[in-house]
This record gives sequence, C-alpha cells and structure tokens, in this order.
Amino acid sequence: MESTLHQLRDLIDQQSELLRAQLIHWRRDLHRHPELSNREHRTAALVAHHLQSLGLEVQTGIAHTGVVGLLRGGLPGPVVALRADMDALPITEAVDLPFASSATAMFEGHEVGVMHACGHDCHTAILMTVAQILAGCRDRLPGTFKFIFQPAEESPPSGEEGGAEMMIREGVLENPKPEVIFGLHVFAGMDSGTLYYRPGPAMASSDTLRITIEGRQTHGAMPWYGIDPIVVASQIVLGLQTIQSRQLDVTHEPAILTVGSIQGGVRDNIIPERVELLGTIRTFDEAMREDIARRVTQTAEKIAESAGARAHVRIERGYAVTVNDAPLTRIMAPTLERVAGPDHVLPAPKLTGSEDFSSFQERIPGLFFFLGITPKGTPRAQVAPNHSAHFCVDETPLPLGVRALAHLAVDYCFARNNQVPTTESGLRDMDSIPSSISQRARSG
Repeated sequence: MESTLHQLRDLIDQQSELLRAQLIHWRRDLHRHPELSNREHRTAALVAHHLQSLGLEVQTGIAHTGVVGLLRGGLPGPVVALRADMDALPITEAVDLPFASSATAMFEGHEVGVMHACGHDCHTAILMTVAQILAGCRDRLPGTFKFIFQPAEESPPSGEEGGAEMMIREGVLENPKPEVIFGLHVFAGMDSGTLYYRPGPAMASSDTLRITIEGRQTHGAMPWYGIDPIVVASQIVLGLQTIQSRQLDVTHEPAILTVGSIQGGVRDNIIPERVELLGTIRTFDEAMREDIARRVTQTAEKIAESAGARAHVRIERGYAVTVNDAPLTRIMAPTLERVAGPDHVLPAPKLTGSEDFSSFQERIPGLFFFLGITPKGTPRAQVAPNHSAHFCVDETPLPLGVRALAHLAVDYCFARNNQVPTTESGLRDMDSIPSSISQRARSG
C-alpha cells in the first residue's frame, strides 16, 4: 500500500504541472464569464460536462445550479468530499486584463457589472483539475470522492434560498455520506505559493442587524413637540460600541459590531418619525454570538425607551463560524507541509469574513485553508482585497491548490482505510483521531 501511495503522490504532482495550462484556461474562461449567485448556469454546464467526460456519476440542479460529481475508487475506503464555490459578485471589474469581465446582470432591481472579485473562478478551475487527476487513477484509489460545486456562497438574492444550506437540505451530504470535507480559498494579502491554515475557529459568523427606531415627527425648529429618532439612533450606535469594548471578555474571542447604514429624514427642518439602522455582527464563538444578540436588543430597546421612543430589533442569522475540526487539522497539516514545503505553510490569522463552508463543517469534520495569491513583497497599500473591483490573482500558485486538495483527499483515504504508517509525510495513523470524529461522521 505504501508503494501505491508514493506512486499516486508522484502522479498527482506530475499531472498538476502537466494540466497547468488547462487549469489557467478554465480559470480565465470563468473569469471572463462570471455569473451571480443562483444564476451560475454557464458555469454549472461547463463543470457538469467536464465531470461527465471523466466518467463520474453527475448530479445537476442541486440548490438551483449546484453540481456534484461522484468518483468511486477501485478499492474500498471512506467517502471524502471536496468543495468549490462558483458564484461571482455584483462588481464592475477595474483590472486591465485581456480576459477581464464585461458582463452585466440584474441585481436587486439594478443593472450591475459582474466580476469574480473573490476568486471563485480559481476554486472552480482547481477542483475541476483535481477531479481530472483523481479520475485518471481511480483504479488505485481506496475510497469514494464527492466533488461539490456550490452556487451562491456570496448569499442568494433577496427572497431566494441557496448556497451550502440548500445543497445540504437537498441531500448533498447523503448517498453516500462523506466522513470529512476539504476546501480552500484564494486570498489577497497572503504570499503566493504559501498555504495558510488554523485549527478551530478560522472565519467569523455573520449576522445582519436591523433596528427601526420609531419617534414622533415634528418641526425641526420645535423638537419638544416630538421625539427625535435621529438623536436616539445616534445614541444607540454609540451604546452598541460599548458591548465589545466594555461588556465582553475580549481575551476569549474577538467580535465586531458595525453599523453600516443610517436612513431617516427627507429635509433639514423636519424631524422624521422613523430611522432605520443596518449593520453586521461578526463573532468566532456561538455562545458569544448569542450573548451579543441579547445585549444588542437590550441596549437598543432601553436607550430608545429612555427617550420615549421605541426600537424594534431584528437580527438575521447568517453563516456560522467556520471551525476547522482540530483533530482532523492536526492530522492533515503534515500533508500541507509536504506539498508546499514547511517554509511555505503558515498559521492563518482569524478572518472576520464569513464562509458558508461552515454549514458543511456543522455536519461533518472539515478543513478549510487558504492559498496566497499575492506576489511576495507587494506593498500592503497596493494589495486589492477580495471583493474589490481591483482584486487580481497571481495564477502561478494555482497548481499548488490542486496538489493540496488532491493530496489531502488521497492521504486521508489511505491512512483511514489502510493505517499506512506515513512517516515520510508526517501523517499519523488514524488511531490518533479521537473517536468523536468517526462518531460525527456516522451521525452527522
């Protein structure tokens, strides 16, 4: 078994380099033709056609446009899932590239530019390449590989459902059920050719905060005849900031509460009747998430009450905390170090962005890591972040992403199924995985 594993590792590395041109071609084609959440029809068709050409069992139309390919290895073993997201963002591209997007679409009632400003074109192309490599050696693989191409990671349009949760409801983690799941994300500001990961909470939960303050309208020159919701809204904004700074134990986990929109009033001399606040809450701990929601509601309602106004608080739960299963991460980390080299694997900082990969991790153990795509030494001020119109990908390390995902899947299957003592790679025997992982994989 060890000799077979070494041969497969060599094959993965060779094929990743041989397929570099195809990988880049797919990435550029997808970048030129981006599609918004739940509208990834062309992308899904491209993916499905490719998976079918490899002889995989293919399902389409999951959660609107999701695609799943199932590769059954020639030997018995565990089921491993690999995930890539496919959707783009309502952003007009400002990068001068020969394959830059000129696409437009309707979004929330407005015509907008569409751009792969978060790198999902890279993720899709990488997983298509991984599928091709593993399909080419299926007879020697112990296990089953489920390739999940997910729509709407950037959230579905208002009034629609989508994303990871909808795929799960429609059975993506069943028939067969994966034991574990792996995924990656390209990230600006991280050095090209370097992999970043962290066990435990890696990305924040994301909840939307909506507060409506109801006062009483009056003339701006006679405020005593009314109740000014603008002043109350200002007091609430300031009061909310004391939740993180004075009420939470910041040594436990960081948290963010941002009010990004205040809407109210129509002219200078009319005190309005109502003001709307819109914000976001980011946390790395579920208990803290619940506590902050309670404190936000209490703070807003009591401040409004003290002024004779009323505050209606609504908190819409978004993505959960992205939590890398600690035992799984510890066991698979040596694979990342072998693939990239120990000098090119670094601990990732906690990221206050959110990811619905967390939905998969709530059901089965998962490892989500990052691939740097910014040339080393680039001044920080020149780095355009993900979700920027100037976001730009260094394509050089994309084959490393292919190798990382493919090696994680294959190493896990061999170690899990055959107890291969992979001293060379640093992988521990699967006996070192606490039984809780196997129990979670069975029970979901």
